[in-house]
Amino acid sequence: MNKQDLLLEIGLEEMPARFVTGSIEQLTSKIENWLKEKKISFESITHFSTPRRLAVIAYGVSTSQEDVEEEAKGPAKKIAVDHEGNWSKAAIGFTKGQGMSVEDIYFKEINGVEYAHVRKFTKGQATKEILPEIEHIITGLTFPKNMRWANETLKYIRPIKWLLAIYGSETIPFAITNVSTSNRTIGHRFLGKEVEIGTPEEYVTKLLAEFVMVNSEERKNAILSQISKLEEEQGWTIPVDEELLEEVTNLVEYPTALFGRFEEEFLELPEEVLITSMKEHQRYFPVKKKDGTLLPYFVTVRNGDHMHLETVAKGNEKVLRARLSDAAFFYREDQKTSISDSLAKLASIVYHEEIGTLSEKVARVRSITNQLAELLSFNEEDKKTVDRAAEISKFDLVTHMVYEFPELQGFMGEKYARQKGESEAVAVAINEHYMPRNAEDSTPKSNSGALLALAEKLDTIVSFFAIGNIPSGSQDPYALRRQASGIVQILINKEWNVSLTDLLRLSIRSIKEKGIGEKAEEELLVELLAFFKLRLKHYLQEQSIRYDIIDAVLEKNITALPALVKKASVLQTKKDASGFKETVEALSRVLTISNKAVENVAINESLFENDYETALYNQYRSVKLELESNEVSEEEFFDKLASLQEAINDFFDHTMVMAEDQALKNNRLAVMSKLAELIMSFANVKEIVTK
Repeated sequence: MNKQDLLLEIGLEEMPARFVTGSIEQLTSKIENWLKEKKISFESITHFSTPRRLAVIAYGVSTSQEDVEEEAKGPAKKIAVDHEGNWSKAAIGFTKGQGMSVEDIYFKEINGVEYAHVRKFTKGQATKEILPEIEHIITGLTFPKNMRWANETLKYIRPIKWLLAIYGSETIPFAITNVSTSNRTIGHRFLGKEVEIGTPEEYVTKLLAEFVMVNSEERKNAILSQISKLEEEQGWTIPVDEELLEEVTNLVEYPTALFGRFEEEFLELPEEVLITSMKEHQRYFPVKKKDGTLLPYFVTVRNGDHMHLETVAKGNEKVLRARLSDAAFFYREDQKTSISDSLAKLASIVYHEEIGTLSEKVARVRSITNQLAELLSFNEEDKKTVDRAAEISKFDLVTHMVYEFPELQGFMGEKYARQKGESEAVAVAINEHYMPRNAEDSTPKSNSGALLALAEKLDTIVSFFAIGNIPSGSQDPYALRRQASGIVQILINKEWNVSLTDLLRLSIRSIKEKGIGEKAEEELLVELLAFFKLRLKHYLQEQSIRYDIIDAVLEKNITALPALVKKASVLQTKKDASGFKETVEALSRVLTISNKAVENVAINESLFENDYETALYNQYRSVKLELESNEVSEEEFFDKLASLQEAINDFFDHTMVMAEDQALKNNRLAVMSKLAELIMSFANVKEIVTK
């Protein structure tokens, strides 16, 4: 079968850098799936992207679809043929629907019944006749943000300026928004020109000649190589933030790294301010000494060649100077305001119209913080620290610096608190209470910061659930999933064995006292526990815990998370050990039959009829007493349960639980119920799949 390469390029006005990678991955996936769906074979597929183009090359695309031969099943013979041996309407309709005739019918027996069948052969179409359908793939792409232009009805990420679509050396004919396909593309906006692409294999090299590096990985590596060269030449260290590198890669078509400088007086500003000004606002890489000290230089990446780099550097220096001058002004102004003045302003800032002001939120968080400090037995000094940190935790939100740079919330709170005479522990807790800020961030190190983070996140999640603002699908505008994951990580990392259910009840009472939301407390608790179970499930999956073990430990009410994770780890470790299967089967047998127990039946030992009943009950009491009297590890807990296996099996082998005598039956079920209660305090082992 002959093969040719397929090239598709969508030329656009500059796209937002943050959407480029996702867009090209979507296009590639859709092209690949379409080729498979159409039964058009290909060898491989690769993609290219820049701020102005999304392109895909499929290599070795066959010149026609695969021929398809398939067997179609129709009605049963007794329906297909009437009593006189003639074809029925059902048979005729079946064959017409398959594009065949009744002469093509043959019968096959399936499960003792004969059914009409036809064998259908479909000749594959020529690929070039089908390729214009790619138009619908292009118009079917989805983006986080869309726009319309001119009089067009198509909503798209940016206006389409050109369409390059060739198969082999032939143009694939179609048009979108009055832009027709051709074999021509456009080079760099300022340095390149329009270029004709003869075949897909010329695409990369011809565009490179027009100052466009279409391979994003090659652009990224070029940037890293140029930064590394600057480090070597200047004796610098240039920290490379991966997110910034990805964004810069998607901002340029022909990268050239250069450096500029700023006045040393700006180094008096906090390092976070300088780096944020450079990275977030200008997309610059900061420069440091080998010892990590910030230097008055920056590295930027130009979308162009090496010509006139000094002029480009001066232009960037001018822009950064203005940014840093503003930052310096804001920083000086913030020094004039006391913490108490800032706190007073929080009362006039609405956090959410149904939840209240920032000042009211701080009051709730402070109350929850103090209750948690009692629950976790903090000493008096730590209680005072975390109370003060909670009281002033949001004061930096009304500072000029955080207003200008919202991403510095917490960081500036720590800086300013320290400057204004607060203790080191209080200052650190103010910053840490936002942690973890993202999936890659760590949890707070200090106990005060961790406890304040718990209180703040609990109040946020419970408040929004109370007013019915619950994440659904991909919609989570208040990042409640991330904050719930943060709570899970903090409790586990700090090994705070407090019941999550108790924490949620505590926070629910706090918002109910303030009249937030109309949901009943129990309804709210059920919703919150279901929400946290999903976060816990995700956490355990990341720890490589098997799905059935996750279900087993999450079956009961969520209490202490560190213990829960350790139980899952114990089961994961022991699942392949000798005797594990037999232990789980014995414990599961107890759980199954215990469901038939009548509530509130007291165990009467005088009703035991054999030694096996007595032995099991005595061993149960011994294990229970030992677990209650001693602090045991989760592994020891499971081993204690496993020690009951022989007694359980002997009991079932020699005792009829569901006896005809009602008193005997209820007494034996009561024993099973107590034993099940003990087993369930570890996990619902019935969920575990054994081999």
